[in-house]
Amino acid sequence: MKIKTLLLTLMVFAVYLLHQDSWNWKKAEPLVFGFLPIGLAYHAGYSILAAVMMAVLVKFAWPKDLDELSESGHPHPLHPEKGTGGQEGPRSDSPHNPDHP
Repeated sequence: MKIKTLLLTLMVFAVYLLHQDSWNWKKAEPLVFGFLPIGLAYHAGYSILAAVMMAVLVKFAWPKDLDELSESGHPHPLHPEKGTGGQEGPRSDSPHNPDHP
């Protein structure tokens, strides 16, 4: 296993473990910024951490061949009817379709 894959896997596992916030379940004190219960502040911080983790995963673990397929003009492998780049034309029942009555 490559070191990058190992580090990304450990990061996902660590963020998963941090989600299990058992130490703040029955506490409202101390208040963060004088008004925010500690459990809510923890989950706000956790949400930011999860968003950063997802950005890191997209940057370093996103399959490069998916981007190359969409840029090369080949049909999308999962949705060949959509054509290149995942762009599809107006639907047949769309009000913007001139063929639709």
